[in-house]
Amino acid sequence: MKIPILASLALGAALLAAIGPARAQDAVRIRGAIVAINGSTLDLTTRDGSKLSATLAPNVGLAAVSIARIEDIKPDSYIGTAAVPQPDGTLKALEVHVFAASMRGTGDGHRPWDSPGATNTMTNGTVGSVVGSTGRTLHITYKGGEKDVVVPPDVPIVSLEPGARDLLVAGAKVIAFGTRAADGQVTIERISVGTHGIAPPM
Repeated sequence: MKIPILASLALGAALLAAIGPARAQDAVRIRGAIVAINGSTLDLTTRDGSKLSATLAPNVGLAAVSIARIEDIKPDSYIGTAAVPQPDGTLKALEVHVFAASMRGTGDGHRPWDSPGATNTMTNGTVGSVVGSTGRTLHITYKGGEKDVVVPPDVPIVSLEPGARDLLVAGAKVIAFGTRAADGQVTIERISVGTHGIAPPM
């Protein structure tokens, strides 16, 4: 059966509308330091020395990053870890971040990640058990799976809790998550800010 020309054009337009936004914007992660903030515009220097201006989304989510310890991680803690897969199926952590209780469920799952200088994974989930006398092997469960993560003694451990805009000051080190439009404009939807000079290790 032939589709009338007008109906065919309408169908094509609908398909383009459906796929257009996905192609028009790319997800970005930005690691660097704040140079200046002016209203909703954030000027940054990235870790590779590049300069970047980005727009803060009206409902931008902010998190404060502070130093934590392995002893802060207990059964039922909700954590995230960038890690390197090991031949035995475990993960070796490159960093661990412990979420505040109000942030439980953030990014739940296991996915590829792009830590500086390496291609690895990010796993966010609930600590089911802390194994060993030093507590440096964590059994993490998440929707659809589970992983054992070994945390070496030299790995940075931080805590994340909800933050406010007054964290956004010149010199603060950040990791920002957002989108880059076809014209190059970056919009930040979530940003984690180091306190007391800390650089978010994710």
